[in-house]
Amino acid sequence: MNLGIENKVALVLGAGGGLGGAIAVALAREGVKVAVADINKEAAEKTVASIRELGGIAHALEWDLVDLDAIDRNLGAIGERLGPVDILVNNTGGPPPTPASGQDTATWRKYFDSMVLSVIAITDRVLPGMRERQWGRVITSTSSGVITPIPNLGISNSLRLALVGWSKTLAREVGADGITVNIVLPGRIATDRIQFLDEAKAKREGRAVEAVSAESTASIPVGRYGRPQEYGEVVAFLASHCASYVTGSTIRVDGGLIGNI
Repeated sequence: MNLGIENKVALVLGAGGGLGGAIAVALAREGVKVAVADINKEAAEKTVASIRELGGIAHALEWDLVDLDAIDRNLGAIGERLGPVDILVNNTGGPPPTPASGQDTATWRKYFDSMVLSVIAITDRVLPGMRERQWGRVITSTSSGVITPIPNLGISNSLRLALVGWSKTLAREVGADGITVNIVLPGRIATDRIQFLDEAKAKREGRAVEAVSAESTASIPVGRYGRPQEYGEVVAFLASHCASYVTGSTIRVDGGLIGNI
């Protein structure tokens, strides 16, 4: 299937590895020129190297999402190297495991800035160009915790849910401009982040990490953790012309894990 997005320009946040890296590669396979942003420049360069091995075009940026003053500078660099952003993939790092109560307000503010405010500010910056061209994609990766809150991920559950409300509201505002806005939810995808969470749970409960992983696997109908490339391919589809009538939606890539309708 030709997704019809060759030569479009994408900005993928948090693309130094894991889900973001898989998304960047999946888009590049479709001929998209990809700006690979990550707080770790070396990690971003590795993703860029993978894309160039495929014959794709990519540019790495060191981008700390807490620094809102960096937005114009980084978008300007993307414009000069690749062109204006047509596809924005909002993918941020997650906070450490914590209960919802008893967290310092500075901690809430730090992760609100990096996980929510940065996403909103970057999107606001690229929307005028998308409107002018009458075409755009805004895809935000969150967490299954926005549907079924995950124990001991209080900050993540709360802040990512705010992005769902924002995304669905934005979809109604920009739909007539040829712009789609969607949320994608990962289940248990085999990334370093999931390994970290499994290890943290094992330590907290005094169990072997293998036992925790086996328990999680048993709860997934397809019987395994997802592969990052499977997640990236779903995002690439949502970015395509083929998905032009999909907006304001929440798409699960979870192997059937989330039981709620």
